[in-house]
Amino acid sequence: MAEGLANYFFSEKLYAQSAGSEPEYVHPLAIKVMKELGIDISSQRSKSVMEFFGQEFDYVITLCELEPGKGSCPAFIGRVGQLLTWKFPDPASAGGSEEQRLKVFRQVRDAIKEKLEKWINGDYSLSDTSTDALVFSPVESEPEE
Repeated sequence: MAEGLANYFFSEKLYAQSAGSEPEYVHPLAIKVMKELGIDISSQRSKSVMEFFGQEFDYVITLCELEPGKGSCPAFIGRVGQLLTWKFPDPASAGGSEEQRLKVFRQVRDAIKEKLEKWINGDYSLSDTSTDALVFSPVESEPEE
C-alpha cells in the first residue's frame, strides 16, 4: 500500500519501490482498500529486499510491525542517504469478519498516507519514529454483526 500511495499522491516529489524481508503476495484486501481511493495496485508484486541489493537510494523507509515481537523489520543492504523506520500494525494479521479486516486495512492505509504527507511536507524530522497516531483498537474485540 505504501508504494501505491507514495507513487499516486507524491509522484512529483519521489518514486517509491517497496520490498519486504518475507515477500508473499499483494493482499487482496490491500488491493480493495486502495481501489477505494482510485489507486490500482493489482499489478504490483511482492518483492524481496534482495532485489535491491547494492542499489543506492536517497531514502529507505522501513515499515515495521507496531507491536514488538510480531513480524520482522526488513534490513536493507545498500547505499542509503537516510534510513527511517515507521511502525504500523500489520493489517494482514487482523482477524474477524471481512468487514472488520477491511477496517484495519483502511486504518493502516490512511495512517501511512498521513505519515507520508507530513514527511513530504517537512512536518516530521527525518529521524522520526513516533507512533502517536498509529494505535488502533484490536478488530478481534469488536462484535460481529
